[in-house]
Formats: sequence, C-alpha cells, structure tokens
Amino acid sequence: MTIEFTKYHGLGNDFILIDNRATSEPAITPEQAIQLCDRHFGIGADGVIFALPGLDDTDYTMRIYNSDGSEAQMCGNGIRCLAHFLATLEGVAAKTAYRIHTPAGVMIPKLEADGKIKVDMGVPLLEAGQVPTTLAEADQKVVNTPIQVAGQSWDVTCVGMGNPHCITFVEDITAIPLEKIGPEFEHHPAFPQKTNTEFIQVVRPDYLKMRVWERGAGLTLACGTGACASVVAGVLTQNCDRTATVELPGGCLEIEWSELDQRLYMTGPAKCVFTGRWEG
Repeated sequence: MTIEFTKYHGLGNDFILIDNRATSEPAITPEQAIQLCDRHFGIGADGVIFALPGLDDTDYTMRIYNSDGSEAQMCGNGIRCLAHFLATLEGVAAKTAYRIHTPAGVMIPKLEADGKIKVDMGVPLLEAGQVPTTLAEADQKVVNTPIQVAGQSWDVTCVGMGNPHCITFVEDITAIPLEKIGPEFEHHPAFPQKTNTEFIQVVRPDYLKMRVWERGAGLTLACGTGACASVVAGVLTQNCDRTATVELPGGCLEIEWSELDQRLYMTGPAKCVFTGRWEG
C-alpha cells in the first residue's frame, strides 16, 4: 500500500493530512495511524486527518485518528490545517471558506487575507450531560467544581466543544507536572469519554497562558478546541473577557466567544511542512 500525505502543523500541533476525497472511508486503519504517528518509526504526528467527501450539503468531511488510534470528534488546530490543505488541493478553484462535516457538527473555516484561518467553532456545550461529565447533574453546569486528582483537590470548569474539556485556573502553569497529572485527569471516572485537560494562567483578562493534555494524544504544543473551551471557562468564572489571546507552547490563538450569537470563533495559522509517500 502506498499512501501520499502532507505534513502540517497548527502552532506545533502536528498532523498527517491524507487526500481521501475518492472514498467515504479512511484510507488507513487506526492501527496504521499509530504507526504513521510514531516519531521514531513513522512520520511523527499528533494525529492523522482524512479529507473525505462532504455529507448533508457540506463541502467535505473531516475525520481524525489520534496518535493512539482513537478517533477524535473535532480538532481546532486540525481543521485549520485541513482548510489550508483543501485550498491547496483545489488550486485556482479553491474557496475562501468551507463547510466541513465533523462528528461534532458542521464547522466553517475561512481563509483570511493575512494567511491565518478563522473558524466558526459553534456553540459550546455547558451542561454536564453534554460535555459529558458526572461532576454535576446532567442538566447542570460544572463551574469551579472540586475534583480529586493526583492526591489533591482542583476546582474545575467543564466545557464541551464536540469533545470534552476540563479546565482549571492556576497561578503558574510551568509548575504543573503535566506528564504525571494529565493522564490522571484524562482517565478519571468522572469523564465517561475521557477528557482533554487545560491548565490556565491569567496574565490579563484578555490574555491567557495555557498548557494542555489532550485525550488520545497526550502532551501537545497546542489545542484549538481547548483554547476555545478555556475562554468559555474564563468567562463563566469571571477570569477573562469574551475576546482573548490564548498563548500555548506553540504560539498564540485569538478566541472570541460572541455575545451576539454565543458562537466561538478561533483564528490562527496553519503551516504545510512537507509532502511524501508512505509505503505500508
């Protein structure tokens, strides 16, 4: 089997992009995705993204296998990379905006004149049953709710972005032993579908610093859905404004939680690194 691919990254959150437009099923298996994502024996990536034919009047469908072979419902950095990839594939016929079908709903990335990509990420899910988490009754919000992890109590706010997020605000994100604590949050029984976990340091109401442990990928340099969820959590806990810069280890994202339509808008870069062929 020969697979042509393009390697992308969004603020260091890196992906293998595969042109899968000829068929509605991913070209490789989850087990093969694990091989491809291996940084020593494969290409190396946080996940594999497939550009599939659109469904329900959308332009394309996005599916993602994480580096551990699990499937993600959505990925903010990944969908920006996909939009750039699609525009490159289409060439002169490329659109400036796409309607992308994902397991988390329809997302709309728009290619801006400055080279960045702005994505309509939809409305955040705030009820515990939607996130999902058992930290509150299904129809209640989880805001500054205590949870015991790694032998200590953390006040967390939970937000669904089509995938689950658990956010906690700390004084110094560099002091968090993320490699140790991250997996314990991810697999905590309060999260039936596991969770992404964001640790947030408030620099100013319009500027946050973030470190993230991603469900299925581990320690990554950036997480777009996590940045969106963190701004929502910041607003709910009165820690930040509705429009804020989120600084991640790989760079910055601009996040707006619109008061007008309650939708989240994420703006950031996507960069093509190289193309190649994988002989499976």
